[in-house]
Amino acid sequence: MFSANRLSTVPPAGRLSGQLLVVAAAVLWSSCGLFVKMPIFDAWPAGERGIVLAFWRAFFAAALLTPMVRRPRWRLALLPLGLIFAAMSATYLAALTLTTAANAIWLQSTAPWWVFCIGVLLLHERVARRNLVPLAFGVLGVGVILAFELRGQARLGVVFGLLSGLFYAGVVLLLRRLRAESTVWVVTVCHASTAAMLLPWAVWLDVWPTGWQWLALVAFGGLQIALPYVLLARALRTISSQEAMGIALLEPVLTPLWSFAVRSEVPAAWTIVGAGLILTGLALRYFLMPRFLSNSVALEKQET
Repeated sequence: MFSANRLSTVPPAGRLSGQLLVVAAAVLWSSCGLFVKMPIFDAWPAGERGIVLAFWRAFFAAALLTPMVRRPRWRLALLPLGLIFAAMSATYLAALTLTTAANAIWLQSTAPWWVFCIGVLLLHERVARRNLVPLAFGVLGVGVILAFELRGQARLGVVFGLLSGLFYAGVVLLLRRLRAESTVWVVTVCHASTAAMLLPWAVWLDVWPTGWQWLALVAFGGLQIALPYVLLARALRTISSQEAMGIALLEPVLTPLWSFAVRSEVPAAWTIVGAGLILTGLALRYFLMPRFLSNSVALEKQET
């Protein structure tokens, strides 16, 4: 279980390193649209493209990570982690097929709220009030976007999207619990479980890569999903799951930029407003609040 006392002993340099690792992970995660929107995949049937891409992404992620595994050790927590990771992928794919891609990513971005609720109510984690700032702004930003995006959308797609956020939160909390294990080993188990679950669907759909698609899929698995989870798992050794999920809200902010780069898709006005709220919360948490607190401490010392 997460220990607040243990986290308080982490030196500032270690915490900064953890924060930067999550930033890097969020940037890499956000590149999903770059790969999914590639014209070389346009020949694949639209209704089947999501599952096929997810299978090959997980397959190559596991294949690339397996040679780097050095200390494999079975832990009981690996079983629910593998299942929840696979469920997260499946529900996110279901949301993609039943609603828009924008809705799917923003519904999954409710994960920080799930992490907060599970961590505080079930795991009895201590609440750092400064982490409530990006969480509150993040919920508000996501809420603004969803209020406009979900009008007239299929309710089942919304349900699957929210479930993907819940499972995403479970993945983060379990990664935190397994932080003492080999990072590469744990992340490999996650992707191997997903590939195994999606394999029957991929075979049944009978859609196979050709030519440059193979290279794109290798990069998709290695850069967009495998490496970011390695970075996240290592970051969770020095920062809390609540803080990590607050920083990870950068992903849905950056995702539209990749779509614009590939397909010139301009984000809607409410997406820009919601993203602005999320960035405001992060800026307050990591730039303005530390200065305010340090100035307050200095003033108290002068008065005494």
